[in-house]
Amino acid sequence: MAKPLYKRIVLKLSGEALQGKKSHGIDHSVLVSIAHQIKEIRDLHVDVAVVLGGGNIFRGQENTASRGLDMDRSVADYMGMLATCINGLALQDVLEKMDMPTRVMTAIEMQRIAEPYIRRRAIRHLEKGRIVIFVAGTGNPYFTTDTTAALRAMEINADAILKATKVDGVYSADPLRVKNAKRFDTLKYIDVLKKGLKVMDATAVSLCMDNKLPIVVFNLNKEGNIRRVILGEKIGTVVK
Repeated sequence: MAKPLYKRIVLKLSGEALQGKKSHGIDHSVLVSIAHQIKEIRDLHVDVAVVLGGGNIFRGQENTASRGLDMDRSVADYMGMLATCINGLALQDVLEKMDMPTRVMTAIEMQRIAEPYIRRRAIRHLEKGRIVIFVAGTGNPYFTTDTTAALRAMEINADAILKATKVDGVYSADPLRVKNAKRFDTLKYIDVLKKGLKVMDATAVSLCMDNKLPIVVFNLNKEGNIRRVILGEKIGTVVK
């Protein structure tokens, strides 16, 4: 059996990734596909934590005054955090139906549906083979779930962040709009920041740079890609 390149990872999933071809909400078939891919890497004895976005239900930044809508940014961001909780519970349900033990941990306390996030407890869950799903972002407005992924990855001593997207890596421009956009195999953190490449937000990239935490950007829609990344196959873009 091939040896995993990473022993503990944070899988970053956007809310949009969960909606599949729907205009909003959750596509159950996408959840099932993600769960199968997570099971593949759990079978390799890799510790898995997941950070979820909520853009398929509510995106805070798109409902504020900066976008012409009269909603306070803090209120909009808290609503977005609650949306991530819905996604987390949905993913937990599918994973557990495949006999994978999970824990949903939230940065905003809601005792009836999830555990409060406590770093030591999260690490202990991972050591016991449970999949940990982090929801509600950092618990603070003005911080994205990208920043949450970077923060949690460092707190649980992860080896890498796996950023799942709809495209097969990082490009010099939007490949869906620019025909000759160049795909990068590897990038330096500082180049991502200087060029304004849309890997993760600047705060998240800076955190990863300061702590030398690699980010792997890859296409989630191709079945088996998570396993390929874990085994060190050259797919997607590695930021390091």
